[in-house]
Amino acid sequence: ANRGGVVDDALVLRVRGLLDKGAVPAKTVAVEDDSLIVRLANADQQTKAADALRGELGDDYTVALNLASTVPAWLEIIGARQMSLGLDLQGGVHFLLEVDQKAAIEKRSNGFADQVAGVLRDGKFAYTSVARTADGIQVDLKDPADMDKVRAAITRDAPDLALSEDPAQPTRLVARLTPTLIKSIMDGAIEQNRNTLDNRINSLGVGEQVIQRQGESRIVVQLPGVQDTAEARNLIGATATLEYRHVVDYGAKAVQAAATGVVPPNARLYYHRALGPDGKPRPILLSRRVIVSGDQLVNATSNPDPQGGGPAVQITLNSAGGNRMLAHTRQNVGQLMAAVYIESIPEMREVDGKEVLSFRVTEEVINAATLQGVFGTNFQTTGLDSQEEAADLARLLRAGSLAAPMVIIEERIIGPSLGAE
Repeated sequence: ANRGGVVDDALVLRVRGLLDKGAVPAKTVAVEDDSLIVRLANADQQTKAADALRGELGDDYTVALNLASTVPAWLEIIGARQMSLGLDLQGGVHFLLEVDQKAAIEKRSNGFADQVAGVLRDGKFAYTSVARTADGIQVDLKDPADMDKVRAAITRDAPDLALSEDPAQPTRLVARLTPTLIKSIMDGAIEQNRNTLDNRINSLGVGEQVIQRQGESRIVVQLPGVQDTAEARNLIGATATLEYRHVVDYGAKAVQAAATGVVPPNARLYYHRALGPDGKPRPILLSRRVIVSGDQLVNATSNPDPQGGGPAVQITLNSAGGNRMLAHTRQNVGQLMAAVYIESIPEMREVDGKEVLSFRVTEEVINAATLQGVFGTNFQTTGLDSQEEAADLARLLRAGSLAAPMVIIEERIIGPSLGAE
């Protein structure tokens, strides 16, 4: 599968040469759709082929072991399709994952604590501390006369929190997560993790995968036809984040930097996933300074622009991220800001005869938009081609990273009953 390299006849010749060098006989090597398919006689030859190709093709391609269709082209022309085969027929791998409920709630609680502190600062209320405790988010004010105003301000900005006062401490207010909110957090964490896994597993080129929720905190992942369990396990454990950076140049200077390798000292060279006139991702120069990062992203939703009606994505940051964004936008209205998607995938590599864990990091710009005004915690990205694109972008932002860690509590390898391709 393509991860930045070109799938063409030159790749076919290169793969054939690598297989010959590794003494791996292939039945066919051909480009099908957007992938290069190597058909082999059995699963043992699959493993040898993967070993021969992975080290040589580098990070530009994903080498995955699957079962490919052998339906002749003439049958497809008359409308025939391959039979859908599940784990029972073609084998594969089955994972049962447990989502860390405590970590999911902890992450959201920290976000609420930042939000409460932001409410106090914005309202210019004097306070001594906002802290997470076993009892909830504890707020200690300096003046008990501010209590009613503070309650009203927090209720307005964070209506899901349950507020209570301590009779023994007239300056203390405690905000707690309600059972309904906790359930909503877990439902959101499960859905975000499921979407993240779906995005990652798609890069394996697996067809007919099953990724679904089971019970309160578990996710079932079934990958028919996959024999490379290590690759699937690594994808499940991968991490991702998001960064917003100022755009230094998205034109001739960026193209020149990509061609010469000479990058201005205040910038870094990235590539936009949007393709340029040459059919390749467009180069773009971004500032070395990060405005806000993914751990400051609270939510992303797609809705039409309330002013123009066009597609848009609404972003919500925590208070720390909002303050940084506010300071940046005050000075850069009319300039471009880019969203950089960063993914880190663990890989096992053989070094001196030993398996060593390393990480493959990919970075790409998923959006570059003009700052239309000054904003902080809440803002929107416009300039998208369609509402579908906006929905995809919002989903990508939400699903870019796992909402909470997951543990593999069950892993089963089901042997294929059909020939491997």
